[in-house]
Amino acid sequence: MPINAGDTAWIIAASALVMLMTPGVGFFYGGLVRRKNIISMIALSFIAFALVSVQWVLYGYSLAFGPDVGGLIGGLNNICLQGIGLEPTGSSTIPPMLFMLFQMTFATVTLAILTSVFAERVKLSSFIVFGLLWTTLVYDPIAHWVWGGGWLAQLGVLDFAGGIVVHISAGFSALAILLVIGKRIGFGRDLMEPSNIPVALIGMAMLWFGWFGFNGGSALAANGLAVNAIVVTNTAAAAGALVWMLLSWKDGRPASLGIVSGAISGLAAITPAAGYVDIFGALLIGIIAATVCYIALTFRIRNGWDESLDAWSIHGVGGLLGVFAAGVLATTAINGYSGLLAGNVHQLAIQVIAIVATVLYSLIVTFILAKGVDMIMGLRVKEEEEYVGLDISQHGERAYT
Repeated sequence: MPINAGDTAWIIAASALVMLMTPGVGFFYGGLVRRKNIISMIALSFIAFALVSVQWVLYGYSLAFGPDVGGLIGGLNNICLQGIGLEPTGSSTIPPMLFMLFQMTFATVTLAILTSVFAERVKLSSFIVFGLLWTTLVYDPIAHWVWGGGWLAQLGVLDFAGGIVVHISAGFSALAILLVIGKRIGFGRDLMEPSNIPVALIGMAMLWFGWFGFNGGSALAANGLAVNAIVVTNTAAAAGALVWMLLSWKDGRPASLGIVSGAISGLAAITPAAGYVDIFGALLIGIIAATVCYIALTFRIRNGWDESLDAWSIHGVGGLLGVFAAGVLATTAINGYSGLLAGNVHQLAIQVIAIVATVLYSLIVTFILAKGVDMIMGLRVKEEEEYVGLDISQHGERAYT
């Protein structure tokens, strides 16, 4: 088919929107850490973007979207973007090179989300090595399973924009890394207040804005499906923000960080379902996601898990709920797929298989990678470097004078 100018323009714009999410994660996380680590936290997201951008064009895209090899991984036929041209192929209306670019931004933001667990204690050199290994051995295979023609795609799994590929993989990988890297010095004893809440809120604004491209662009066309994805995305986020606000109000005062955390939980949960549910499904997903993620976050705190910035309790748990919800709430009126409420028990079974497989694979492989890097290089900075702060010890800079 010839290039469709409207579709191509929209996916170019969507790629730019999703790209903005990676520094958005950096600013959101940066505002949440202590003042001696804000530069380090923001820098990790920029490094994630640069690192994965190079990995993706060299071989990552080929592993994720190359010709299927046993349902598990893509072949290396497209290494260094060989065969990825500028003219659409098959039924596509956008250049293959643009599809590659759009998918690259997903890979970059996923590694940025994972930096949550490294907050305030990771060696920069070790993060670079681990990030390259993790993207290659965890993200790329899972992306192939779901979107590249792998075994989950062959089963018929529904994951419109990355509940499995992005949120479950990053969120549950964070738990595995926590088992290796341990708590920050003084966690549970010292006061660890956010350094700059307005910066965190600006980062969240960038995320919410970028999510319109994240979910809307996943239609891969400028059409009604893209519009539905954007509308349900915004609705789930808004519902999540309001529900989390009410829950935290019940426990005291509704903190601004809680309100935006609720929005992120709704965004993570609607991501896999955005192309399959209607507005009522979106409201339900936002409400349930905020409630369950709020419980998961309080559970983490109560048990003393220093998964510092809650990639697991918000992205991981939210994404898991969204993948399950897609199997329940999908309606044929939106995109031709049906879920449990429409009598399709089979679809829900596929969704559960995908959840279990992705959670286990992310946990096991990430733990092995983190343990290996820790044994060879050491994941954590020295105690005195952690005390001084990573801004100075890793970057030689101060955010505040």
